[in-house]
Amino acid sequence: MSKPLDRLTLLDTFVRIADAGSISAAARDLGLSQPSASRQLAELESRLKTQLIRRNTHSLALTEAGVALLGDARTLLDSWEVLEERHLAGQGEINGTLKVVAPVALGQLQLARLAWQFQLDHPGVALNWLLDDQPIRFSELGCDCWIKVGPVNDDTLIVKPLASVERLLVASSDLVERHGLPKTPKAAEKLRLVALAPFEGGVIPLTGPRGAGVRIAPPLRLTSNNILAVKQAVAMGLGMAVLPRWFVHDELQRGAFVDLLPRWRAPSLTIHVAYLPGRHQPRRLRAFLDHMVAQVPAIAGVKA
Repeated sequence: MSKPLDRLTLLDTFVRIADAGSISAAARDLGLSQPSASRQLAELESRLKTQLIRRNTHSLALTEAGVALLGDARTLLDSWEVLEERHLAGQGEINGTLKVVAPVALGQLQLARLAWQFQLDHPGVALNWLLDDQPIRFSELGCDCWIKVGPVNDDTLIVKPLASVERLLVASSDLVERHGLPKTPKAAEKLRLVALAPFEGGVIPLTGPRGAGVRIAPPLRLTSNNILAVKQAVAMGLGMAVLPRWFVHDELQRGAFVDLLPRWRAPSLTIHVAYLPGRHQPRRLRAFLDHMVAQVPAIAGVKA
């Protein structure tokens, strides 16, 4: 008879299966055969006397008991990892895997460069870099930290601001040549708007000299929840848009885009980082957070 596996191993296999969405994928990650991973899942279900995963020929899904266990399993595994790390004798380099969720455009065009630099500084760290603009279920996804533009509505997480994003009203130089440069916010209402949801709708508040405020309501031509699509629409002359300076810095520098109202700005947005309370933080996460706090404000158009 084979020796029973320890409970942490069984929980780790269960979490890997839940994350991967299949037993075979989890087995590959763990360096196991699929039958071995299946046996470990079956052993855990036997010990807990409940079904954790419903399987069929095409997919698997967590049962209600499996969903409840997943969060507890992550907490136990995280706590063990922190304990192990704390008591490892002679520990020098930072090692292990970090799972980070970041917004699509910012994560791809700016934050990725900062994350890769962190890896160069810490060769023992492997990154799982996920890009997603939608709200996530932190405990179910099992990430180490979540970088998000705008508020993070999750009371179970520590949420800290990384930087503030300057946003301005821009249009293509071709559109400005056709319609002229507006001299006032009200004059800008004559141009059509390409809106980025959920941050913009039909009304745009602007702040100008000495804190003066005004709201403009240009006609909507296009609404999209994808900032890359909005930027392409602006480049093609479909209309003006409120976009972050870091995202249009190069286009402004070479004259492809025009800052329509240099003395007026849309409300800034805050880049937040969210993570679990301190007892769940391995050294690699603390080092990564310190790195991002130091480096994100250096992005053009972003300030601490």
